[in-house]
Amino acid sequence: MALVKVKRHHQITLPHMLCKKLNLDVGDYVEIEDRGGEIVIKPVKMVHPDQVYFYTKEWQKGEAEADKDIAKGDVFGPFDNADECIQALKNTKA
Repeated sequence: MALVKVKRHHQITLPHMLCKKLNLDVGDYVEIEDRGGEIVIKPVKMVHPDQVYFYTKEWQKGEAEADKDIAKGDVFGPFDNADECIQALKNTKA
């Protein structure tokens, strides 16, 4: 629990440790709700529905692996056409 002061224009400052714990950063959104006289503040991540997959742990793990491969130069290509790319993929060991 933390005590904060309502300032000019009814603004409050969220404690640093709370922001760190909840992974809140400048520009992030929060949802504020009145629950029977109590103010409840919830972090809200704004992600377009078409891009939700990108933020899953599995996808992010794959992105990190791809970044490592690119940094090592362990990549295919460039290819002149799609057929060359498909053939290279078929020749790789899974």
